[in-house]
Amino acid sequence: MPAKNNNVPHVIVLGNEKGGTGKSTVAMHIITSLLRQGYTVGSIDVDARQGTLTRYVENRRLRKENKGEDLPLPQHEAIFRSALQDTVEAETEDRIKLESTISSFQSCDYIIIDTPGSDNYLSRLAHSYANTLITPLNDSFIDLDMLVRLNPDSLNILKPSTYAEMVWDQKKQRAIRNGGSIDWIVLRNRLSSIYSRNKEEMEKVLSALSKRIGFRLVAGFGERVIFRELFLSGLTLLDMRESNTPLSLSHVAAKQELANLMDLIQLPANSSSKQSATN
Repeated sequence: MPAKNNNVPHVIVLGNEKGGTGKSTVAMHIITSLLRQGYTVGSIDVDARQGTLTRYVENRRLRKENKGEDLPLPQHEAIFRSALQDTVEAETEDRIKLESTISSFQSCDYIIIDTPGSDNYLSRLAHSYANTLITPLNDSFIDLDMLVRLNPDSLNILKPSTYAEMVWDQKKQRAIRNGGSIDWIVLRNRLSSIYSRNKEEMEKVLSALSKRIGFRLVAGFGERVIFRELFLSGLTLLDMRESNTPLSLSHVAAKQELANLMDLIQLPANSSSKQSATN
């Protein structure tokens, strides 16, 4: 069992302004992995209107109650954007709600925050509280456009794009607020096991971009139906034994991908050395 964290949770934000990249799926698997290692976890859904992570947690809670299975659960809160018309008042309300929720999870070892596939103040604010920012990215040039503008003929990098510029701004906000830093990880998700020219070109562009704008590039999950099937039951790859679900070869391969991902993220075993997110 890990040591208690002295009330300074490590904050992990899942972020990308492009929808459909697997943020909530990755978030839930990280949550479950940490819970099964014995850590306490708080989860926050700031994409409450769509609420994918919230429904995932709720599906899990219902399965645990109905079937009596040993499924660890995070402390979870969903935050809806302010409905106030005045921009300043709305942003103030959003900031208070997020900071209050983070403060209520200060006894947790980790806080996982899932953000929407769009740009808004609440999402940007959540990014600024990250110790670790994970950006899942489908292996396509459509998704890559959120990070970088490319010359279509040479594939040379022209300039960082919308989301990359936003992350840079939130890194500055984090440094100004408490001197903290953000470890930014871009996660190549839904990878095909088959070689393709597109896959090779994506690798070259992302490797060059990582050096230019300062993120770590890691491999995520392959394109597997199992990830979509698990959502309705509230299960993850780590719950197969407890739920008596037969393991297929796809399950085993996907489970190894998750183990590799957790190693590559390089989370602190005990986040007591980290600054409090709300300082």
